[in-house]
Amino acid sequence: MAMTASELEDLIRDSIPDAKVTIDDLRGDGDHYAAKVVSTAFAGKTRVQQHQMVYQALKGRMGNQLHALALQTAMPENT
Repeated sequence: MAMTASELEDLIRDSIPDAKVTIDDLRGDGDHYAAKVVSTAFAGKTRVQQHQMVYQALKGRMGNQLHALALQTAMPENT
């Protein structure tokens, strides 16, 4: 079962409330997305730790409802 871009965004924002999330459906199938997540919660974290935070927010849906996620994470530029 695929998931919608808004479901994906909601899961990320529930776990990382200040996140600015941009989602692109890469194939139009609800199964392959690209996401950019910008948050102050990433301060002091390595890129791997930032990605782990996002994957934790997905609560086990990666590999099940969501097949592929091209992920970019970043800190806000004005911090």
